[in-house]
Amino acid sequence: MKKFLRDILFGNIPVTEYSTVTVKDGILERVFLETGDARIDISVTHWLLCLDPIVFGIWFAKEENAHSFDINQPYRMYFNDSDKNAEIVAVLNLNFFNKIEEPDGTLLLLKLVGARIHHINLIRTRLLFYRYYKKPEQDFYKLKSYSAAYSYPRKVRLISFREGDWYNIFPMDLVGDIPGNKRYVFGLRHTNVTLARIIKTKKMVVSEIPYEYKEIIYKLGKHHREPLSGTKLPISLTQSALFDFPIPMWASSYKEINIVNNMNLGSHMLLWGTEINEKDLNGPSRNLFHIHFLHYLHQYKKGLAYQLV
Repeated sequence: MKKFLRDILFGNIPVTEYSTVTVKDGILERVFLETGDARIDISVTHWLLCLDPIVFGIWFAKEENAHSFDINQPYRMYFNDSDKNAEIVAVLNLNFFNKIEEPDGTLLLLKLVGARIHHINLIRTRLLFYRYYKKPEQDFYKLKSYSAAYSYPRKVRLISFREGDWYNIFPMDLVGDIPGNKRYVFGLRHTNVTLARIIKTKKMVVSEIPYEYKEIIYKLGKHHREPLSGTKLPISLTQSALFDFPIPMWASSYKEINIVNNMNLGSHMLLWGTEINEKDLNGPSRNLFHIHFLHYLHQYKKGLAYQLV
């Protein structure tokens, strides 16, 4: 009976919390920020940086920054499923959290205070929640919040670090790079064993990685909590040019980053860095992305689904 009901509601799509996909012809979704009488396309300049509370970072170049970012000003974020015949799949209400100001722009930090989702009808959403997602650490509000935040594909990258014989490599998707700018922003959990060392040395390396190495990438995921030092994994490593940090031989490219600022956001620490060196290793590749299952289901029903990997 459960399988019959599931097939009626969701077809033969495996139900997960997040779907892992690759993007072939560019990201379809568009994200807009509404503040005052302005509506701004922030699709490529917004990033998820913290999960508890949910905090987004949004970059405004100086020439585009006509806003005061008043701490009392309400903000609203709209997630569209595409740029043509678009439907709004999520609407977020946000408050000012903080900002980082640079000579050429501002990183605005906004905290989520309310969410509405429209991926599928409310009955199916509730059934999914009670059948698959309800647990002590996740109520229905968190489901709405996470599914909204992951209604835009979040690219997975690898972070590398070394200090003497101690080293680590792990994947993360709370990463942003500013288009046409040499700045990066990261959201690392306080429980990450490498965080304190990165803050102390102010160094890290971020690598672009092909989706075909998904299984190895996820094996590296456990190293958020334990270092890679002393662990044997079936990967060959090279070294970054300036820092001598370990990089998988199959990485597409890497960038060496100097961390210039950090800020506590809640469950995660924001790291604000500047690229000082970039090297291509194997040429461009199709990356691994995370989206929420509710969003994947919506895109699948509409004929817009990315390739599952």
